[in-house]
Amino acid sequence: MVSKSQIKFIKNLQQKKYRTENKLFVVEGIKTVKELVNAKVKPYAIYTTSNAVLEDNAFKCELISETDLKKISALKTPNNILAVFYQPKTKEIIEDNWLVAVDDVRDPGNLGTIIRLCDWFGVANLFCSKQTVDCYNPKTIQATMGSLARVNIVYGDLEAFLKQTNLPVYGAFMDGKNVYKEDFTAQSGVLVMGNEANGVSKTVEELITKKISIPQFGNKTTESLNVATATAILLNEIRRG
Repeated sequence: MVSKSQIKFIKNLQQKKYRTENKLFVVEGIKTVKELVNAKVKPYAIYTTSNAVLEDNAFKCELISETDLKKISALKTPNNILAVFYQPKTKEIIEDNWLVAVDDVRDPGNLGTIIRLCDWFGVANLFCSKQTVDCYNPKTIQATMGSLARVNIVYGDLEAFLKQTNLPVYGAFMDGKNVYKEDFTAQSGVLVMGNEANGVSKTVEELITKKISIPQFGNKTTESLNVATATAILLNEIRRG
């Protein structure tokens, strides 16, 4: 049984303020929980309604009722497991490979997908502007599918970071150079992706070394690509060299 104080505490972690204060975050779903446990992310508490999960020796958890799980879950239809993890400590970014930087990405699903793409394409570091949505937002966590554990995510002043980096800085723009004609043989660089509605901000744009674009082959009334989709295409071209 989960106490009233525990229920309130876990529900509060749905808010960024409490996640930041306590350095904790909530995860739902067996796949993501197992991914984080296997990646040595430290669990604070793990709850389940399943005896099969309880008997699994992969990690320790507490058996609770479906009623209690509904009280602490952020989902309309909860999974049979919910875990609270300590937030991993961020590491210093070593500029020996490609990294992605996001400028004010606000949609948690987009950020989660970008984190997953970084994991897929072997991008170890993701730099987020201070205005970017919290990577521990429950919807972001769901979209990462466990990749959060394998990508170093750093929040900070994006302009200051780009001013001090020695890497070439590429930015995604509608009027940039055709990405299919760009030379990506360099072993390292920064790929900057902008806000869903406004793209890369003007102050960050001034720090871009090369503007690149994904050419449009279809209906010209389509304004732009989703930022996560565009990230996938650009990272694929970068890795192709």
